Amino acid sequence: MKRLNAEDIDLIVYDFDGVMTDNRVTVDQDGKESVTVNRSDGYGVGMIRKKGIPQIIISTEKNPVVERRAEKLSLPVIHDVADKAEILKHYLEENNINAGRVLYIGNDLNDREAMLMCGIKCAPADAEASVLEVAEVVFERKGGYGVVRELASYICGE
Repeated sequence: MKRLNAEDIDLIVYDFDGVMTDNRVTVDQDGKESVTVNRSDGYGVGMIRKKGIPQIIISTEKNPVVERRAEKLSLPVIHDVADKAEILKHYLEENNINAGRVLYIGNDLNDREAMLMCGIKCAPADAEASVLEVAEVVFERKGGYGVVRELASYICGE
């Protein structure tokens, strides 16, 4: 596995569904959607924050649940995105961030192009095959089961 050093990372980008969730959604009789997240991921976000590494969520999901979770974690979020690579490119340009110093964690085809732009490409254990092919780091945990916490362990040494 590629070594992950906080000193080499200027930004961490998370996909939401399939990384911070197990990619499933619950729909009630009124059509209201909800997802399940792992609290240890929230702890991991905090560990990484203490290292001074900025973090952001970029998601294609339109559901406000992404925004609510980002609020809870005090993370910036860009959601309802059609093209993650294009949005990421603009974000990096606007914030003067070198893509080679960005760590991206994604799990599905809509993450692949954005991942290819980044210096450190990561995926949960259950990511799609074409994403696993480009990932330099594949975590032991599946999406929604503490992937961010596992990342934090590698970066923070805890």
